[in-house]
Amino acid sequence: MLTFLSQPVRHCDGVPRRTFLKAGAFGLAGLTFADLLRAEHAASRGSSAKAVINIHLDGGPPQMDMIDPKPEAPVEFRGGLESIPTKIPGLHISELMPKVASIANKFVFIRSLVGAEEQHHAFQCLSGFEEKDLAGIGGRPALGCVVAKLLGSPKDSAPPFVDLMQGRPLVRNSARPGFLGPAYKPFRPDISRMFHRELEPGMKKELAARGADHTLSLALSDGITVGRLENRVELLSNLDLLRRELDRSGEMEAMDRFTQQAVGILTSGKFAEAMDLGKEDPRVVGRYTPRINRTGEAFYTSEGPEAAQKLLLARRLVEAGVRCVSLSISDFDTHSNNFPRLRDLVPIMDHALHALVTDLEERGMLEDVSIVAWGEFGRTPKVNKDGGRDHWPRVGMAMMAGGGMRVGQVIGSTDRFAAEATSRPVHYQDVIARLYRNLGLDPLTTTVTDTTGRPQFLVNVGQPMRELV
Repeated sequence: MLTFLSQPVRHCDGVPRRTFLKAGAFGLAGLTFADLLRAEHAASRGSSAKAVINIHLDGGPPQMDMIDPKPEAPVEFRGGLESIPTKIPGLHISELMPKVASIANKFVFIRSLVGAEEQHHAFQCLSGFEEKDLAGIGGRPALGCVVAKLLGSPKDSAPPFVDLMQGRPLVRNSARPGFLGPAYKPFRPDISRMFHRELEPGMKKELAARGADHTLSLALSDGITVGRLENRVELLSNLDLLRRELDRSGEMEAMDRFTQQAVGILTSGKFAEAMDLGKEDPRVVGRYTPRINRTGEAFYTSEGPEAAQKLLLARRLVEAGVRCVSLSISDFDTHSNNFPRLRDLVPIMDHALHALVTDLEERGMLEDVSIVAWGEFGRTPKVNKDGGRDHWPRVGMAMMAGGGMRVGQVIGSTDRFAAEATSRPVHYQDVIARLYRNLGLDPLTTTVTDTTGRPQFLVNVGQPMRELV
């Protein structure tokens, strides 16, 4: 069963629209995954459209233990990890990242990321903005939601923005449309059966507070054909015409768009096939599956080696026509036992990034697909009494690849403790601005209209990072 997460939308007659869908008024219930794949299937595979894969390193990755090692710092700052040389002359990164080191010439290493809000979610990584920005009118939209607004169509057989994030970013709804309204929410396939990410007790309560309708299954009932489905959608549209004219909340528009997207997805096997890793060549799946000798120190919220396959899923979604994919790898919130936990976690990320970049390059897709891997903030330079590193919003890290960018370089530097940016500070919005530019959208001139009718630029302090051109 292909499952999407979505908030319930109450219809004007008092019936929650999602309940209406589940009840089968459109025939959207009961289709098995195999049935879905037997629906009309687009003949061609692959897409030359520009796309973004946004990888959130959930919890806040430690800059000094990954891409900005400080081997000359006292042990209470540098810890016990060594640094290794990379493909870029003079550049050393963590010993835990040998695969990335071997293709470092295909990456941009940002050591001076600034402007973190210090909030445990991924909203700033997805939008560039702090949560409070324009909060009175719904807040800023995530990049993927803007892409859905400007580049997407309800008739697409794949949604423009797919959110695969788990853990904090999912619970705290990081990939939200803000003032664009519910019509531009991301599609959220439920990948919990594919990739387990244990939630902290507090987050379990947060998720439970969202209600039993947090997930939505979209499927065709037995006996409902594609033609009948499309006729029913058209009929409902005509019946709801008056209510659409009276509605000012945006909910009817959202349901229209959502319904049309659902039909497009259900009547094309493209998206469903992309979500099924069983359709992938087993050798490729193996390529994305690290064989790691784990230390046994992994925290209960940390993910196992199979998490690397999320990046394979992202590549398949991009091939199916998705323009923006967000995903997460957990758990970098290492307040205790930082180093043994990183020895389990960082090699997974290292393997996954190497597999994705080399795979995209071999498929001729790397120039079109922009990749960014980063977190919500950095971590404290000094190791605490529990052997961990705490939150450090003053400077963090990011890694970028693909997208036709000028790679094989380091941007920015920090002091001898990786505590402060000493050259070329890079704001979250600078990175987001570059991603917009890679997608063909000029962030400095393109606007989207907020709920008050005012045009809003895609960034307000960011620049598209001239070094990457």
